[in-house]
Amino acid sequence: VQLQASGGGLVQPGGSLRLSCAASGNNFRIITMGWYRQAPGKQRELVAIITSGGSTNVADSVKGRFTISGDNAKNTVYLQMESLKPEDTAVYYCNANVVMITGGPGRNYWGQGTLVTVSS
Repeated sequence: VQLQASGGGLVQPGGSLRLSCAASGNNFRIITMGWYRQAPGKQRELVAIITSGGSTNVADSVKGRFTISGDNAKNTVYLQMESLKPEDTAVYYCNANVVMITGGPGRNYWGQGTLVTVSS
């Protein structure tokens, strides 16, 4: 399974960005997809996660500003980011937990990361 993330960039404080992440491969079923971020000098942290059933978990630091959504048919997850703040600056990583249709334990995958910079 490969994850391809896109949508990062430079935005001014108060601005918006939308991140996308598409999972590709064969014979897998997605359990959860989500976004993590890692700012310089800090640990990677959960931003938001969504299950295949549509349940979501959003970090308190972005609640009310970020919205996670998914398209099961496209194996794609989106992160709509509004009212961005300088402290949102980080590399954002897509994550997926999947099971293989052929059986076996669940597997965890990471995308390559996309940089979001919030600065005037």
